[in-house]
Amino acid sequence: MAARIRAEGPLTFDQWVEACLYDPQDGFYSSGGSAGRRGDFITSPEVGPLFGTVLANWIDKVWASLGSPKDFVVLETGAGPGTLARSILKAKPKSLINGRYIAIERSEIQRKLHPAEAESLPSFPEESITGVVLANELLDNLPFRLCRGDGEKWRETLITEGFKEIIGNEVGLPLSLPPIEGAKIPIQTKASNWVQDALDIVDQGAVLVFDYCSTTSQMANEPQSEWLRTYRGHEKGNNPIANPGSQDITVNVALDQLPGEFSANSQAEFLTSHGIKELVKEGRRIWEKQAHIGGLEAIEARSRITESEALLDPNGLGGFTTLEWLISH
Repeated sequence: MAARIRAEGPLTFDQWVEACLYDPQDGFYSSGGSAGRRGDFITSPEVGPLFGTVLANWIDKVWASLGSPKDFVVLETGAGPGTLARSILKAKPKSLINGRYIAIERSEIQRKLHPAEAESLPSFPEESITGVVLANELLDNLPFRLCRGDGEKWRETLITEGFKEIIGNEVGLPLSLPPIEGAKIPIQTKASNWVQDALDIVDQGAVLVFDYCSTTSQMANEPQSEWLRTYRGHEKGNNPIANPGSQDITVNVALDQLPGEFSANSQAEFLTSHGIKELVKEGRRIWEKQAHIGGLEAIEARSRITESEALLDPNGLGGFTTLEWLISH
């Protein structure tokens, strides 16, 4: 990174994040950074298979609403090592009896870990689909520009030699917002473009996103540390310039910068509306019947209780936002 800055000059913040996360040699995800209990952070799929089982319920509801098409496609983006794909496929949704599961992940290291039942791609396929696009904690990881208000204009934040922030030229915003003196905001063009690409690729179906969300104006009135975070070995930090390539960099998703009409609910509300509590009750029944026998099925059934507590926790994963776009071209 230092050599690149010396050769090319200061980097815009999206260039900095891109290099820190996805540089082929030194990027966080290219060099083995990951989610999971042994990784750097925990996501809903890593809690256990219950999250994927509930999503399988939702997927089948969308499929049924379209008349149960045989060419139905589940397209998961930012699939990581395939944890969510495994959970959904294990739940055996009816929509995938004759359908396809495509896991998209730009990291070659992570793609090698995808389940054999899923097709594995580095980017969106060219053909449109009838089906759903899923993204769990993807948009917060897409590179973004960073701007600072000077009381008169919004100006670009650049990273220069010595990994220091400097203020650059005026920036045009995708929305109207007074340039508050000292305030910082992210400009999430790549997140917006990703949503538009997802909407364009679906002929009929839905796009479903799970992430931590906010609005641009709300972030402008908060300290940067409230909405721009780093993770390394399960430790949360707030310095995105430190340790380039060795920590994850994430940002709250600005709802007012996303295209299309969508519904927004908490993750807890979404999971509840698609059967998580019924699945937990079923798990209790299985455990009560088979506890004396033991075995994997009984243990997995019992684990639904603790998994649901984590997934529904309003101060944790349950407080994440679920965004849903319904599409019919």
